[in-house]
Amino acid sequence: MIYRRRLVDGMLDEVFPHLAAISLEGAKGVGKTATGQERVKTVVDLSVASQRVTVSGHVEQVARLAPPVLIDEWQLVPSVWDVVKREVDRDASGGRFLLAGSAGVAPGVRVHSGAGRIVSLPMRPLSLAERGICESRVSLRELMTGTRPQIFGESKVELPQYIEEILRSGFPGIRDLPDVAREAQLDSYIARIVERELPESGVGVRRPTTLLAWLRAYGAATATDTAYTNILDAATAGESDKPAASTVLAYRDHLTRIFVLDPIQPWLPVFSPLKRLTRSVKHHLVDPAIAARLATVDSDALFRGEGARIGGGVDTWLGALFESLAAQSVRVYAETARCRVGHLRTKDTKREIDLIVEGQGMRVVAIEVKLSETISDHDVRHLNWLEHQIGDRVADKIVINTGPYAYRRPDGVAVVPLALLGP
Repeated sequence: MIYRRRLVDGMLDEVFPHLAAISLEGAKGVGKTATGQERVKTVVDLSVASQRVTVSGHVEQVARLAPPVLIDEWQLVPSVWDVVKREVDRDASGGRFLLAGSAGVAPGVRVHSGAGRIVSLPMRPLSLAERGICESRVSLRELMTGTRPQIFGESKVELPQYIEEILRSGFPGIRDLPDVAREAQLDSYIARIVERELPESGVGVRRPTTLLAWLRAYGAATATDTAYTNILDAATAGESDKPAASTVLAYRDHLTRIFVLDPIQPWLPVFSPLKRLTRSVKHHLVDPAIAARLATVDSDALFRGEGARIGGGVDTWLGALFESLAAQSVRVYAETARCRVGHLRTKDTKREIDLIVEGQGMRVVAIEVKLSETISDHDVRHLNWLEHQIGDRVADKIVINTGPYAYRRPDGVAVVPLALLGP
């Protein structure tokens, strides 16, 4: 199979020759192994039982393998991390180790910090630009410069194809399967989370049906910051024997640790006149296809607006999933530009901005996501409010939508079809 370069490859090209060890982190199936295998001589796959047993008994041997070395699923033998750290302390020559992990270290297991020795790079499912459905015309990196570049471009991608991209997923090994096979693979992915991934990470799941119900409810809260108590209530509606909140919150923490939950943190700016901002995260799964599959909705149902919703925010289930698809891509582009992504919401809920991309000098690109071909003054009011509040810290203002054209409005807001936005 021909390898499709990812955006993270550009980052690896730039930094791996100069860094001794890099850890690729992300959910199962995002493509970490394939990316790592493209640039190493030796592969140690700890998901293979025989290799795991051998390495566990002779962990120091990984330092003697021919570099560059890929250690896949390193978290299954956590002592590997400490060996790599010591090796970097001994010899910090670039391009020695790539570690790929689909989970953080299991509870109760201690490893030394890799700070200053092992650099972490996140990997997510394929962004829209990486899927190759349309040539991107608008660069997030350029928008971050604050030069307010000219915005232009035409997209042939219409709403039905965006729906298809939501359902096909960004997992490289899943998206190109026929519909029935893809649905079966997504069902299997969800089942493996409960039956294998969490137990391998040291988490016992005593009530699998409750965990699955909670995941469905979490998916129904996509693109909202609704309270976790609301998600639990929705997951256990009509049940008298509800699990303790602490139990469910522990599941939440472990699902985040294996990168299945991918919430967006609140943007809390420093040296800013903005006050009374919410500190709640915005809920997203690692791929909106998982949320859609948990709800067992197809393209026709999404188009009709079907799908249970929990919490406020986006009006329709499809709108929530489209926002999640946009957020997934924006986060990939932001990482290539060394930026972080948050969201903004005031505690009185009067002001909300879906995505805030913050880069060097605390400058931001503020982004709203709208499931619409046309954009009105009402749709951009919060973006213009933010610029009024913090001035030239706003490098640019964007509305991501489903329309055919990219352009800049008279008030300076860039209107960009999702398919035309790129790194």
